[in-house]
Amino acid sequence: MLGILEGAVPQVPFGDITDPATVIGPLANRTQLEKVEAAVAAARAAGARIVTGGERADLGGGFYYRPTVIADAADDSAIVAEETFGPVLTVQPFDTEEEAIALANGTPYGLASGIQTSDLAKAHRVAARLRAGITWVNGWALLDPSVPFGGVKASGWGREGGPEAMASYQKSHSIVFNLEQGAAR
Repeated sequence: MLGILEGAVPQVPFGDITDPATVIGPLANRTQLEKVEAAVAAARAAGARIVTGGERADLGGGFYYRPTVIADAADDSAIVAEETFGPVLTVQPFDTEEEAIALANGTPYGLASGIQTSDLAKAHRVAARLRAGITWVNGWALLDPSVPFGGVKASGWGREGGPEAMASYQKSHSIVFNLEQGAAR
């Protein structure tokens, strides 16, 4: 899998978000770019291996960071356990389904998760056990306004999209009647 990522990730179109071919645009601002750079530098200093990317991209302005794949990072390292909010993917090997689920759930965050498999039964079984607001199977960032989206654990609360999104605009009010004879005079 790592070899596939090493070849594929540098081919992901990144750059100007007005170009319809662009998949990854710039980071929001200089501060976020510097945070991503610092997170990758800390991972490298701690012994993680940068498989591809790991640096800014000069595209004539904007806050661009090359799509990055990191391997050999400790499971409890910040690059693995925290939300980077940049084009950074860490890869952790596992031997069993149980171990994969434990790795995925072993973070205080839970915005999104993804599964790549040709085994539909396994996809259903594993997805049901992942603690994330959304799980994509054989795809990523597939969003539809009718599907609720939002995090769990330290990744936030509430939902965008779907009927669940309406809850934040509603105020519940319960009214309970006592219908026993003689309850009111």
